[in-house]
Amino acid sequence: MAELVDAQVSEACCRKAVEVRFFSSAPLFDRRGLTVREGFSVSLTYRQANMRSEFLGSVESQQTHFGVELSSPQINALADYFELVQEHNPLLHLVGPCTPEEFAVRHILESLTLLSHLPANSKFADVGAGAGLPSIPCLIVRADLHATLVESKEKKATFLHKALEDLGLAGRAEVVNRQFEETSADDAGFVTCRALDKFLDKLPRLLKWSGDRGLLFFGGAGLGGEMQKRGLNVEATLMPLSERRFLFVTKK
Repeated sequence: MAELVDAQVSEACCRKAVEVRFFSSAPLFDRRGLTVREGFSVSLTYRQANMRSEFLGSVESQQTHFGVELSSPQINALADYFELVQEHNPLLHLVGPCTPEEFAVRHILESLTLLSHLPANSKFADVGAGAGLPSIPCLIVRADLHATLVESKEKKATFLHKALEDLGLAGRAEVVNRQFEETSADDAGFVTCRALDKFLDKLPRLLKWSGDRGLLFFGGAGLGGEMQKRGLNVEATLMPLSERRFLFVTKK
């Protein structure tokens, strides 16, 4: 696409989130690289475009640390999810304040460490799903996975419904808007949890609810200690680029 503005104007627009409209005769591609039509008018903020670019670059450059090799369509679909969270975050407080790079590393790539523990065609339950982490990134990258997202807060559950629909994942996932104690894990083979409120306090009830299913819990060293105290055989994996966040996996 031909240059629209010089570097100084572009930087100023980025800082102030100026909306820019332009026309191009070049083909229009959607976020997954599919041609939509030729000749188009686009309205966007430079801040939004810059954030997406930073996110894409961070995933591409940091993914090897997490043992994944993502295709361009997968990374772009993850960027679509990132933008959905950013759009709704001011009202719903889905994630804490973070840069696109931090979101890419801490929320997306850390979530994808689950994949090596999920056999083909697995179904898992994500308890306290919140923004859809870690479940939605895993569903985006692995088309064979199915999930139940358990979220007790109605507004966050509504967001999860929208995200699954917008990202084309609704056929492989369901949202349960209830406390986990009020439902069941059904046919899920694994239970994961990343940001459950008062996680340590609820751990005994969550372990009982999970039964003999495989556990994939994210947390600090204290969580691993509590799991071991309860007789669980736990393997702890320190998250790449982190000094205190772990994935705890139960071993039979």
